[in-house]
Amino acid sequence: MNNSPTILEIDSAAIKHNLQYFRSKIKKSTKLLIITKAFAYGSDSVAIAKILEKEKIDYLAVAYTNEGLTLRKANIKLPILVLHPQAEYFEAIIQYNLEPNLYSFKILKEFIRVAGLKKLKNYPVHIKINSGMNRLGFNEKDIPLLQKTIQNLHGLKIASFYSHLAASEDLEEKEFTKQQINTFYKITKELNKSLPYKPLEHISNTSAILNYPEAQMDMVRLGIGFYGFGNNYDETKKLKNVCNLKTKISQIQFLEKGDTVGYNRKHRVDKKTKIGILPLGYADGLNRMLGNKVGWVYVNKQKAPIIGNICMGITMIDLNGIDCEENEEVIIFNHQDHILEFAKKTKTVSYEILTSISQRIRRKLV
Repeated sequence: MNNSPTILEIDSAAIKHNLQYFRSKIKKSTKLLIITKAFAYGSDSVAIAKILEKEKIDYLAVAYTNEGLTLRKANIKLPILVLHPQAEYFEAIIQYNLEPNLYSFKILKEFIRVAGLKKLKNYPVHIKINSGMNRLGFNEKDIPLLQKTIQNLHGLKIASFYSHLAASEDLEEKEFTKQQINTFYKITKELNKSLPYKPLEHISNTSAILNYPEAQMDMVRLGIGFYGFGNNYDETKKLKNVCNLKTKISQIQFLEKGDTVGYNRKHRVDKKTKIGILPLGYADGLNRMLGNKVGWVYVNKQKAPIIGNICMGITMIDLNGIDCEENEEVIIFNHQDHILEFAKKTKTVSYEILTSISQRIRRKLV
């Protein structure tokens, strides 16, 4: 049982608000896939998936097979796309009715082999096209051989062709993004000639939903936007923050002028100082770069700078001028602005701040 005073609150009202916002941006006929990889961007993939089932989402997507198994074992029935499956997990994928992304000839032929042994019929798979991101996927030169291969997919049925945009949030890369979209259209047009049915097509991520509405195709994939972050600050302001990280003051210390705080004595007080000790640290996902007054938290709605080096499981804060007691609530973050500032200070992105939150921190749906 996890009785840690540090809690990541997952705001179900914010989830529904963000979902409604993005649904308003797409056609009623466009299907919606929500990305729940990395514990649903650091939150709670099972709790999120249960909400999404009630909201009648069309698809979920996870990065790896074990993430899909977690959802299936929690009785999630929605179709689940596994974005980066490995061949050694194909039997588990089939056992739990997950839908693999087949992104190379090697992985495609191996799944065809396993499907044959299992005597599968119309098992749903997805084909990834590399339109310019240059990660996973079939390249344009692969298309003639891919056409021949998918003409004889005994036991399998292609649920979708899809690709991924490299810079849909960057309007200076508009020409490149449109080139990616056109390349994808060109490739899928050829591939569809080899099939007696038409798979779904999708290329749009969060930023493309907002910047390229003409590229909605049959389905869009909503990731970071669902969790409260748009492709620019103005869009983010229209969304609600889903994840709120809170803890409590374990102890209050009173230091004299010249005393030092924490490892390597990195912080020295220049006057009589009140400090608070918090029960979380870098092992919980609080970036060590936020120490030494780079980052801050809120106590009774007042900023309390983080002082000294952040420890593995402990953080110290300056409480001078703040009326508070031990066991008082401390807000690590509860707003996109605070998360974005943390990201800026640590030279990263909001995604990393969220997904770094350790699984030893208790999750609570509110």
